[in-house]
Amino acid sequence: MADKEPEVQDDLAESLNDLFTSLSSMVKSELQGTNNVLELLEKMNLRVAQEYKGFGDVASGLSVFVEQLKNKSGNFDEYVQQIDAIEQQVTEFEAVISVLDRYVSLLESKVQSVYQHPPP
Repeated sequence: MADKEPEVQDDLAESLNDLFTSLSSMVKSELQGTNNVLELLEKMNLRVAQEYKGFGDVASGLSVFVEQLKNKSGNFDEYVQQIDAIEQQVTEFEAVISVLDRYVSLLESKVQSVYQHPPP
């Protein structure tokens, strides 16, 4: 019986050794998987950072362009005011022309009535 006990203990030790080896492999695999995921996330973060850096460059370029447009449009304010004044004058001239047109029509009708009905 004494011979069987060391044999059982050897089997038990071997089984425990296999269990711990398997458990160690499993933990290493899990950690490697987690490490791979973290490396992928790091690469994705770097890529996104590069993209956003490009967007920042574009945004600052657009900001400069908008500022230039504002400066140019500021130069047109004087012309816009002149155009508004001309438009106002045209509206006033149209009103005067309308009054004159009605007056001319009235005169034409008077002249026609004089020629159609000459005084005795």
